[in-house]
Amino acid sequence: MNLIDVNTMFSTDSKCRELLARLRFLRCKMPVVQLDTEKHLFYCKECDYQFSVTAGTVFNDSHLPLEKWFAATFLLCEAKKGMSACQIQRTLGIGSYKTAWYLCHRIRAAMQEAQPMLDGTVEVDETYVGGKPRKGMPRHKKDVVIGIRQRNGELRFIHASDAKSKTVRAIINENISEDVSVIVTDESTIYPFALDKSQRSKHKTIQHKKEYVSGLVHTNTVESAFSLLKRGIMGTWHNVSAKHLASYLDEMTFRFNRRNHSDLFLDTLRHMVTAPVLTFKNLTKETEAA
Repeated sequence: MNLIDVNTMFSTDSKCRELLARLRFLRCKMPVVQLDTEKHLFYCKECDYQFSVTAGTVFNDSHLPLEKWFAATFLLCEAKKGMSACQIQRTLGIGSYKTAWYLCHRIRAAMQEAQPMLDGTVEVDETYVGGKPRKGMPRHKKDVVIGIRQRNGELRFIHASDAKSKTVRAIINENISEDVSVIVTDESTIYPFALDKSQRSKHKTIQHKKEYVSGLVHTNTVESAFSLLKRGIMGTWHNVSAKHLASYLDEMTFRFNRRNHSDLFLDTLRHMVTAPVLTFKNLTKETEAA
């Protein structure tokens, strides 16, 4: 499926709502009755409540046409290094940057999901996000991102408060299974203290001062994912605030882990009709995004 297919197949509000209804209620056993086939209104017997197919989802109370929602979702799915809100605004003819930014963040919010534990051979590394300070501007603290990637498996990017061993230990234990075979890291002094006794027995270290690959011991696969992330930040988004960094990491990992799926667009929409409402007030309640 390409963008032309999306625009052709979902060219009207009714066609978009029909697909959302199928994705939302196809396997649902709730006592839901469809009241209006054109407007796709439903009635829940259990709650005695009438609602539309977009109610209670990330689409909730949106004034944007669903055709633009679908196009924006497809563009974010297909852009390997992400797509900026400015580009979405220009491409889809959205009235304001604020609307496009909010749209992108609601799609990203639906990309959050519970992740299975990683096993087999797992690589762990850390990187720092944050550009060089401009002349005359104060230096900003760089943000830490911990990357964990299972060989021939899934990726995790976690926005960490710091790169101390205690913080990294908690992240490793939340994401790596006890059944892991090998944990590969570089020579950083963080990891011997971040691993527990059983994990240390499975720990392999690559000495980057001497070599980057020693047989199967390397961190090249997680570093390639970091490279994609940094190209997205520097070349696409340009400026990502610490407040919203986790959302961009969710987008990157969601898309990366499904890079070989032919139904990525539909899978994303499926998440969007089951994700909770994200209001603009909650999205920006602490600080405005950069």
